[in-house]
Amino acid sequence: MPVPSDTSGPAPLTRPGSILVIGAGIIGRCCALQLARQGHAITLLDDDTGLQAPSWGNAGHIAIEQTSPLASPTHVRQAWSRWYRRGGPMDIRRPWSIAPWLGRFLRASRADTHARGQAVLRAMLAEAMPAWQRLDALLPGSPQILPHGHLVVWESAASAAAGYGHWQQADTGEARLRALSAQEQMELARHVGAAGSGLQGIGFAGSAQIRDPVQLAAALDAALASHGVRRANTHVQSLVHRGSHTVAMTADGEQPRHDRILVCAGVRAAPLLAGLGETVPLVAERGYHLQWSQHHWPEALPPVVFEDRSVILTRFDSGLRLAGFVEFAPRDTPPDPGKWQRLAMHAKALGLPVRGEPRAWTGARPTLPDYLPALGHASRAPDVLYAIGHQHLGLTLAATTAELVGRQLQGQALPDWLPALALSRFKPA
Repeated sequence: MPVPSDTSGPAPLTRPGSILVIGAGIIGRCCALQLARQGHAITLLDDDTGLQAPSWGNAGHIAIEQTSPLASPTHVRQAWSRWYRRGGPMDIRRPWSIAPWLGRFLRASRADTHARGQAVLRAMLAEAMPAWQRLDALLPGSPQILPHGHLVVWESAASAAAGYGHWQQADTGEARLRALSAQEQMELARHVGAAGSGLQGIGFAGSAQIRDPVQLAAALDAALASHGVRRANTHVQSLVHRGSHTVAMTADGEQPRHDRILVCAGVRAAPLLAGLGETVPLVAERGYHLQWSQHHWPEALPPVVFEDRSVILTRFDSGLRLAGFVEFAPRDTPPDPGKWQRLAMHAKALGLPVRGEPRAWTGARPTLPDYLPALGHASRAPDVLYAIGHQHLGLTLAATTAELVGRQLQGQALPDWLPALALSRFKPA
């Protein structure tokens, strides 16, 4: 059934209303908490009961230094050298199935488009740490954000020279380069096997990590419960617009009517919003990790990027996690066991102090062709808002996104770059 056009946008909720939030990953949870604190009655729907979403499987890195969208001339030029079969981190499985997305990615990688995207992303990332610190102060228990930066290291003098030169020239936003401390150099030499003594690297000040993904989810859940947020483990099958309002259809039937619906459903958001007439070129860009519960990695070290191998190592309270890969594939593509095997090979080659069998994970990051998130409202169903497509930066931008959504719903002043994140940017001219 055609959806009637309405481009006027949602009226502000100046009084407490009812809001249905679809998706309880890091974006959905943070947005639900922000809106509940504003006095709205929140219902949060998600069928991910085992924390399998990419929100909880990432490296835990608050990556404020990543101001350059991956859709860029540089990454297009480097694609062949970074190919999985050549030992790199990037892979495209069943490329014919995502050919339209790849075409959009190439167009978004033009120098002028990339520059505009970088300006928007940099502005968002500038608020990431302050927003997370504000949110962390609201959560019960120990602080969830550890603001001790991160390290980037190389295993040869040649790669160190090239890598250091790159980072000196790069726009790292609010993050700043620094030398490795004496303790960091000592700990790396002690805990990275035979390669440790030869590592060269730099540190970044201003970035951070989360203490532990499971603990963060639990702290957010406790805060949501204290604000009366209603939870339901169910899958939303579609959104149906009925002239003046939109309802969510689930396996359990039609959900009660709400004043607003906020879609934070990651890769599952595409069919929901496409049914309302939006163009949503999301792809499942997947990552992999191995995590060891038994290890002797020092608590003093922040996340470490082994740049020659394109992997990142993070110590959480629950274990030591080695993460990597940028795999483009349709959502239903089975995991590639070879990527877990390669992570295990990296761990062995680095001599990481781990024991026992690691837990293997893969998850699909929701990624748009220009590597920017999408924030706005459905043009033909103005009571539906969305916050999707955060790719590698979902954790980093979750608190910022929640504050922006809260301001949008209340009709408060918004940054002048926010319209650039509307899904309308993907509609044919």
